[in-house]
Amino acid sequence: MHFDILEVTLFVFFIALFVTVIFRQLKLSVILGYLLVGALVGPHGLGIVPNTPRIKELAEFGIVFLMFTIGLEFSLLKLLALKSSVYITGILQIFLSVLLTTFAGKMLGMTTLSAVVIGSIVAMSSTAIVAKQLNDQLELHSPQGLFALGILLLQDIAVVLLIILIAGLNHTEQRGLTVILLWALAKGIFAIALIFTMGRWLLKPLFRIIAKTRVIELFTLTVLLVTLSAAWVTNRLGLSFALGAFLAGMMLAETEFRHQIAVEIRPFRDILLGLFFITIGMLTDVSEWYHTWTWILLLFLTLTIGKMLLITILGRLTGNTFSVACRTGLVLAQGGEFGFALLTLALTEKILPPEYGQVTLAALLLSIAVSPIFIRYNKKIANFLLLKLSKDDETLSETHLAETAQKFKDHIIICGYGRVGQHIARLLDKVNSSYIGLDLDYELVRKARLAGDKVIYGDPTHPDILKAAQLKSAKVLVISFNDLRATIKILSMVRPQYPHLPILVRCHDEYELKILKEYGATQVIAELFEESLTLSHHLLQFMNISPQKISEIIQDVRNKDYDMLKKVFIGGFDEKNEPQLEQLRPILLPPGAYAVDKRLKDLLLRESGIEIIAMRRNDTKQFKPHGNIKLNANDILIAYGTADDLEAAEQTLLEGG
Repeated sequence: MHFDILEVTLFVFFIALFVTVIFRQLKLSVILGYLLVGALVGPHGLGIVPNTPRIKELAEFGIVFLMFTIGLEFSLLKLLALKSSVYITGILQIFLSVLLTTFAGKMLGMTTLSAVVIGSIVAMSSTAIVAKQLNDQLELHSPQGLFALGILLLQDIAVVLLIILIAGLNHTEQRGLTVILLWALAKGIFAIALIFTMGRWLLKPLFRIIAKTRVIELFTLTVLLVTLSAAWVTNRLGLSFALGAFLAGMMLAETEFRHQIAVEIRPFRDILLGLFFITIGMLTDVSEWYHTWTWILLLFLTLTIGKMLLITILGRLTGNTFSVACRTGLVLAQGGEFGFALLTLALTEKILPPEYGQVTLAALLLSIAVSPIFIRYNKKIANFLLLKLSKDDETLSETHLAETAQKFKDHIIICGYGRVGQHIARLLDKVNSSYIGLDLDYELVRKARLAGDKVIYGDPTHPDILKAAQLKSAKVLVISFNDLRATIKILSMVRPQYPHLPILVRCHDEYELKILKEYGATQVIAELFEESLTLSHHLLQFMNISPQKISEIIQDVRNKDYDMLKKVFIGGFDEKNEPQLEQLRPILLPPGAYAVDKRLKDLLLRESGIEIIAMRRNDTKQFKPHGNIKLNANDILIAYGTADDLEAAEQTLLEGG
């Protein structure tokens, strides 16, 4: 059956939507879902979607936008913040992956170019899969999580160089590899200079002008124009589209518009990336796997087991514990989205023969299929592989913690010993109160302990760690980090066993405050509100209000869970403008409105989840109007509730029903 390009595109987008919903419900990698769908509907499967060049060209824009968002996340500050062990491990992992794969390929009779390309592909891991699953498992800020993210950042940067290299490799017969590398380097330097010059003198001022218009559609259009224009420039220079997009993102990363740009570009990136992975899946010819299964298995083992062992060894040599090094290796033991991008480029440039492409594609698919298992059970697998070494380390930590905390009673447990945790500890020292801090940053713990602070390496979300910290005899539990998931996990463990233990937690805004209160936090300190209270405290001092009166006002606000501060108007550009976010809204009652001449209590607004904070009549504002008041035309009611409830209430007040 023949389909035109519109029908094919619509069908692909429909399948992408369906698969995204199903795989997210099953908590599986959506990337794997896209690849499997591509294999099913492609020319080597059911043949529903033809493998047309137009679909491939459209899908390439997914990589363009992915590289643009990677550029937005890249900054010199982030790169400089990486530890030396991450630099050494990351750079050596990429270099040795390419070198060892090239050596093995040559031994098996492959050409140098093919072996180098496959080595470059297997060197890449999946930033999307690793970051998301580590975040879901509350391991993103663990030692192995931070170590893995640092290596992934270096891989993201290296892929730019590899794209330049692979794009020029098919011309080596005419000019030689050295000439190609030097020429590609020269063009790359020229592209960087050109795009950054344009960015400095043209794009940054342009974005400032566009932002002042407050027309979000114009802002989005400008982002798309910049991304595609930069991709076009590098393509015209004989380089890849993706390089230009990366440079454009990197150029705008240091501006004040970075976060808004990321928000605007994300829908385009996600949709086109889904299409890209579906087209990759369409390349899969499962019938060929039967004839090449031994090569697929060999490359799969090299990609997973080999990479895991390589990162473990390098991580250990750079000073990490066996546990951290091994768990990092397990987390990164898979292929990634950039591996598919490099594979597509190599096949397009005819550097890799089609049969090599099928073997590489199959190995990447299998590695992504097993990666959720490796990541989810990285601790158990590491314990098994290391013959209890990591378990002994953890037991030693718990034992050390128990020995340290055994002499404590009525002490304070501080979960998280970052800046806020250390500030709390300093104040507790001033009143000679005993405390014990828990943190997973080994370097921080080492320095703090050397200075005499009572802090232990341990995961505060683990029940055994809290038990070893003598939770049963603690006076107060303080959760000093601002991580909603981890805080909820601790509250869920502690509150049922210790219903009367005071638990102080920290959060960002009223949305998190409400959730944490529901999970049993005794006192929630919301940063957003405390900043306002601090500013107000200083203001009232300048107004010569007595210190006692100021303390009474501020303490009253805190005692009522910041109720007064929650009730604010939400602007159109507020990033928290969500349907379920409670907010204030003025509702004008024009002549003829349903509510005119009716008593306030008869409108049953409170039963609909709406609170009337005040009423404005003429130039007089009355706070908390009583229910018997009769409403007049041109009265303005200041209502408080969720956006959805406010919409319904406004309709009731104006039209009835």
